[in-house]
Amino acid sequence: MTMAPESPAATTSSLLATLPGHWYTAPGIFRQEQEHLFEAMWFCAVRGADLDRPGAFRTVRIGRESVLITRNRRGEPRAFLNVCRHRGARLCTEESGTVRRSLQCPYHAWTYDLDGRLTAAPNLQRMPDIDRVERGLVPVRLREWLGYVWVCLAEDPPSFEETVIGAVAERLGDAESVERYDVAGLALGRRISYDVRANWKLIVENFMECYHCATIHPELTEVLPEFADGLAAQYFVGHGAEFAEEAQGFTVDGSEGFGRFAGIAEEQDRRYYAITVRPQVFLNLVPDHVIIHRMFPLAPDHTLVECDWLYAPEVVASDRDVSKSVELFHRVNAQDFDACERTQPAMDSRAYRAGGVLVPSEHHIGAFHRWVTDHVPTPEAEECP
Repeated sequence: MTMAPESPAATTSSLLATLPGHWYTAPGIFRQEQEHLFEAMWFCAVRGADLDRPGAFRTVRIGRESVLITRNRRGEPRAFLNVCRHRGARLCTEESGTVRRSLQCPYHAWTYDLDGRLTAAPNLQRMPDIDRVERGLVPVRLREWLGYVWVCLAEDPPSFEETVIGAVAERLGDAESVERYDVAGLALGRRISYDVRANWKLIVENFMECYHCATIHPELTEVLPEFADGLAAQYFVGHGAEFAEEAQGFTVDGSEGFGRFAGIAEEQDRRYYAITVRPQVFLNLVPDHVIIHRMFPLAPDHTLVECDWLYAPEVVASDRDVSKSVELFHRVNAQDFDACERTQPAMDSRAYRAGGVLVPSEHHIGAFHRWVTDHVPTPEAEECP
């Protein structure tokens, strides 16, 4: 059921406090987030099409672990901790690549097949007690959804349906709404990586609200005028921001984009939907393309963001110019990340020790903060000044 937005006038007397500043700077808190969020929940790691053949691999930093994701001889995705079982060397040292039949440690040449089984090592015949399965690579749970490989390092992962698909259903009103975009069948038109010197939570908070949109997003508010009033894209269930009457497409100058996806409903046309899948994914849905952000938190003040622009396969195959649609959200990204980097230094200021406040239209950020504090234990005092 679609919920009407709460009247700002009705909530002006109930300002909420933000997280205190040290939640964005303390190494102890970041270590707890690594353990209880990134290493415990489903994490969107790689686009499936990036592993385009058996032996293709990518290594991904998830929490404190390096995870190796590849395809076996049957083309099925497999994920392992990127650690040789002999002496703990990093098995694959490159970010991506392709091997022919096996994964070999560059230190002592222990060799594993693409299902993680130990197959060879110098003098292995002299070690009859070695169980090649037991001493194989440590597997990591995975799922494929929306054309991406999601992994979870937890021994007992949470329900993917409840925590990932459920987050999309909670935002849109049902999971079928995103399925209509056939995201798994889209093609990559552009990928841009952003090295952001800010805490990952600042990026999430920024994405969730539009109180700042009139100030720093002139191109976006031209196409989505309601954002100029500070109404966030995620303000209530099922809402999609409507395009300006004069906007022909979701492009930097409002010019025409591409034909709308065949599967989307009439009420989804000429609308923009934003979805946060905690802890590190943003989905952006418009009628002719989809934009997916994946965050990789590296340090309390350092986050890598990888952003994919996805289009109908025939658009990419025909080499049509996607630059105007890419440019719109690339500018939004640059503007947002610049704002986050301007905010990060103040998290250490005595002026922000007790945090700040959330205005009524930011109430859903308060819910995000409660989610974080519910899942992340407070570290010892010496780790969290």
